[in-house]
Amino acid sequence: VFVRFRIRGEENAYFYAWTTTPWTLPSNVALCVGPDFEYCRFRAKDGSEGIMARALLESVVGEGAEVLATMKGSELAGMEYEPLYRFIEPEKPAWRVITGDYVTLTDGTGIVHIAPAFGEDDARVGRENDLPFVQLVDTKGCMAKETAWPGVFVKKADPMIIADLESRGLLVKKQLYTHNYPFCWRCDTPLIYYARSTWFIRMTALRDKLLANNQTIHWMPDNIKDGRMGNFLENVIDWGLSRERYWGTPLPIWICKDCGHMHAIGSIAELREMGENVPEDIELHKPFIDRVRVKCPKCHGDMARTSEVIDCWYDSGSMPFAQWHYPFENQEIFQENFPADFISEAIDQTRGWFYTLLAISTLVFGRAPFETCLVLGHVQDMEGRKMSKHLGNVIAPADVLEKQGADAVRWYFYVNGAPWLPSRFSSDAVSEVQRKFMGTLWNTYAFFVLYANIDEFDPKAHPLERAQLSLMDRWLLSRLHSLIRTVDEGLSQYRVTESSRAIAAFVDELSNWYVRRCRERFWGKGMAGDKEAAFATLYHVLATLSRLLAPFTPFLAESIYRNLVCHPYPDAPISVHLSDFPACDETRIDPALEENMRALIEVVQLGRACRSAANMKTRQPAAALYVKGAAFPEDFAALAREELNVKDVRFVADAREFTTYTLKPQLRTLGKKYGRLLNAIREALAAMDGNSAVDAFARGESLRLMAGDTEVVLAEEDVLVNPAQKAGFVAESDGGVTVVLDTNLTEALIAEGYAREIVSKVQTMRKDAGFEVTDRISIGLRAGDALRAAVEGAREDILAATLATTLSGEAPEGVAWKAWNINGEAAEIAVWPA
Repeated sequence: VFVRFRIRGEENAYFYAWTTTPWTLPSNVALCVGPDFEYCRFRAKDGSEGIMARALLESVVGEGAEVLATMKGSELAGMEYEPLYRFIEPEKPAWRVITGDYVTLTDGTGIVHIAPAFGEDDARVGRENDLPFVQLVDTKGCMAKETAWPGVFVKKADPMIIADLESRGLLVKKQLYTHNYPFCWRCDTPLIYYARSTWFIRMTALRDKLLANNQTIHWMPDNIKDGRMGNFLENVIDWGLSRERYWGTPLPIWICKDCGHMHAIGSIAELREMGENVPEDIELHKPFIDRVRVKCPKCHGDMARTSEVIDCWYDSGSMPFAQWHYPFENQEIFQENFPADFISEAIDQTRGWFYTLLAISTLVFGRAPFETCLVLGHVQDMEGRKMSKHLGNVIAPADVLEKQGADAVRWYFYVNGAPWLPSRFSSDAVSEVQRKFMGTLWNTYAFFVLYANIDEFDPKAHPLERAQLSLMDRWLLSRLHSLIRTVDEGLSQYRVTESSRAIAAFVDELSNWYVRRCRERFWGKGMAGDKEAAFATLYHVLATLSRLLAPFTPFLAESIYRNLVCHPYPDAPISVHLSDFPACDETRIDPALEENMRALIEVVQLGRACRSAANMKTRQPAAALYVKGAAFPEDFAALAREELNVKDVRFVADAREFTTYTLKPQLRTLGKKYGRLLNAIREALAAMDGNSAVDAFARGESLRLMAGDTEVVLAEEDVLVNPAQKAGFVAESDGGVTVVLDTNLTEALIAEGYAREIVSKVQTMRKDAGFEVTDRISIGLRAGDALRAAVEGAREDILAATLATTLSGEAPEGVAWKAWNINGEAAEIAVWPA
């Protein structure tokens, strides 16, 4: 509403003010203007005169108002006016114009009505200008009995007040206005700002000490220290300590009814000393504590406890000493545990628990109560909205724990992102990380258990120290102890996300590189040599991982530990959580070995991408793989040949024999300069050697070419460069490494591809027929000449790979044949027990 206040001493002149809370107008005590803004005195259409900000004049009264004079806001200060309502007489002078720096010209009239009982800025300027305090709203949010609308809820009183002002000619206009307003976060009920008499702790007197103590804390993220928390402490206000509630810690201040003396009781002993009839088992809460009367030490009058209770945040902030009942007992325990090494809560607690901990500790002990604080971001829904029951987007923790388990939920938060960033949470997201990490680890563990049970592997009889370790074993153990070092250092610095992601990367390599590469080592007979080393290595890694994972996924770690460690070693700690965290064995770490394997894995990944791009099956051998930008010793190259199914791996300094580049004009830069020559430039670029052009750009040179009869000079930004492969070769690059796969196939390579496909199909049929991994079988094959020739050339390899004793073109009566497509060749295969 826009209302007008009649200027005292003038019959038909008014100050024009506005408010979004008409119910506060009966409690008005002043009008506030911006001291440096330009105001004007104008004549309205009805002949009356008004004063308001000149910049807003037309928006309020429309066109046609005659400006009579202009002045600064500071010139209006001290002018008096008649109040809209005079329900009570203020105790101090009221109804005058004051100045304030928070007045704006973005909306309204440039004149703000002041009611100190209902706003922080109003209360502040009220104190600064010694204004009276008028509060014509009761504690239920209803208009006071002194008003014309006693007992009416304030929002329902708005239209009544507006109608009254309109009937008296004091309403300029009313309009709808959208603005920020506080609502109860539980039920959406509109709230009102309401000043209450409160007990305060004068924190402003401790501002410098609070800032100094804040600097001693290791905040994560570090921008909290001088940002959110630092800014809050820079502008610290006195702590409104008391609450007008029944439940809570009673404020232990007794006030003398006779002389007004106040006394704070500091202990039960002091209460018994000063109080009368204090029970031995005194209950320190309402109503029991309020029955205790204390004799005034000044006048010996009767003292009663003030009715308020303490802000519950004071209880939370007292936790470091209150949990030990310090200083009344447990002094040594408290001293040993104070200050805390580490605390953690969500970011909203920077002005809640984090602050109250720091405030009380600074007051009582003069120092910060914790050394490190990990500040957590809020959990949101998948659209990035705050979870709220009334929005219907809340995910009940119990539902997720029931479906995916506590470990999966914990792991999701560890790896999803830095702890202080908001987390977009969903059940599906938890399932995804559960599958990628926990599923992968459990499958690896299940693989080991399966073959360990088949071979009756006993880790006590086959210690790692006795094993003849292979290259892959030594690499895995080096990676394991590098991981232990990384995680140990990471957790010591509370870097949970980095540590958990390092574990996830290791488990991926363990499953998809080590176990996959070493599967066949677990299939041999007996328990010696290479097989023993594989078992001992994998056992050691899984048992160690169970202890490394204990703080991250406690239930998964416990399950693996009890089976792998407690079962064979009855004297071991009965729980992983009673075991020592693993220690890094530096002698196991071989940086060169890890670097070579890292380069090998990178080359393998690019090689797989080449096969995919060429649509070339993994089981089809290729002639060669050319590698530029990476190198590793022969024993690693042997792994690459086997993994990528290539006959040779060659390291080259230049891949231009297999790759080139296509060149096209960049229309964005060349269109304006060479519009009519673009087609000629396109033809000239297409005819150029792509490798030479790219080399020239790498040297910082430009390209000179003839477009018809015109010489054209092109910079690197003028040319679109795209990699291309020469026929029979496929290339992939990443991070400075380029690999090229030779996809040209000879008859021998094709025949070997047939044989490998047959092995794959037989293995599938073994599984479908229910054979155990150790069962011997016989194979029947019906095929054309090309396939039969390939089989004969690789007979022994096929028999060994499939645990077959015979391979022929016949099968016993009753054995089913299954039709297959073997790289384009038709075949029928049968399997039966040997």
